[in-house]
This record gives sequence, structure tokens and C-alpha cells, in this order.
Amino acid sequence: MRRLPFVLAVLLSAAPLSGQASAQGRGDVRAEPKSDQKPAEAKIKRPPATLDDLFARLAAAKDAGEANGVANLIERRWARSGSDTADLLMSRAGEALKAKDFPLAIELLDRVLTLRPEWAEAWHRRATAFFLIDDPVSAIADIRRVIAKEPRHFGAWAGLGHIYMSGGDKKRALEAYRKALALHPHMAKLRDMIDRLTPELDGRDI
Repeated sequence: MRRLPFVLAVLLSAAPLSGQASAQGRGDVRAEPKSDQKPAEAKIKRPPATLDDLFARLAAAKDAGEANGVANLIERRWARSGSDTADLLMSRAGEALKAKDFPLAIELLDRVLTLRPEWAEAWHRRATAFFLIDDPVSAIADIRRVIAKEPRHFGAWAGLGHIYMSGGDKKRALEAYRKALALHPHMAKLRDMIDRLTPELDGRDI
């Protein structure tokens, strides 16, 4: 849920002067503040990294730990719709998926997609739900929507590979795994799958 906006009121009050000089023979003059004193420089806020920036960092990551940290930032960016209602429904759909209440999860995701049909991550979550109820045709259709809206969605490409593998289509699975790994080079499990499938399919037009 989005935090409620708030206003911080700052009350300024003038402090009374003390130690006034006596008018009887002592013209005590207080030192004026130096005019050349510079106020503290305001901290310069850097603009948030764009998805392009994050994908560049992901490609340049030196190890799996760094890559996974950047990938998490990307996934968090994908997980925001800009709508409080859609985000809340998505959260509830996630809870339903964890509870294995797949029909409820799909119903909630249907509502999300009615509100935000351009939200790639909502299509990705629904594809996951369809896969979990053994509906690969609907799952693949939703993943195609994800890829059309966000071609760099490495999770969708990996998921597509898993769906093809479960159906015995190793050729398409390998293609999808390779695309996922090209986007996220430190997905160790995908690299293992590619290494296992490549010799098996060697010599075929892949």
C-alpha cells in the first residue's frame, strides 16, 4: 500500500537577545556574522537508476551475488503498477498462490489485468498460476504477452523454457533458456540445463 502523504511543519521562532550593552559609557558592539560564510551545500540527489541502467549492471555483474542483487532491483521495479488497487490485488494473488488456492489467484489476477492490462508482471504471475494448474496453453499465451511488453523479462523466458521442457519440447526449451541466460548471465540452474541439453540436441537446427 502506498504511504499516506504528510506535511512536516517547521516552526521558526526568534530568540531574544541577551546581555544588552549598558548605555552608560559602554557602547558594547556585538560582532556581526561573517558575510562570507557559505551555507552547507545541499546534498545532490541522484536520479533513480533506469531499467536500462540496471540491465547494464546485471550484464556486467562479476558474480552471482552481485547479479542476484541487481536482478532483485529489476524485479521490484517490475512489481510496481502505479495503482494502489492493482498492487493490493496483486499482493493478495501472491498470497493465494502461496496457499495453493490457484482459482482465487487467477480470479484476482484477472481483476488486476482489467485495471492494468499493460502490466507485464501481472501477465507473468497469471502465467505461473496457469502452469501450476496444468494449463500450459494458457500459460504460454500469457508469457507471450509478457515478452511482448517487456522483452527483457528473464523470468518469463526461463518460465517458458520450463513449460516447454515439461511438455517434452527440448528444442524450444533450449532456445528460451538461452534467451533468459543472455539477459541474466548468472542463473546457474539455467546454465546447467543448457549444458545438459546442448550435447543432446547437437547437430539439430536450434
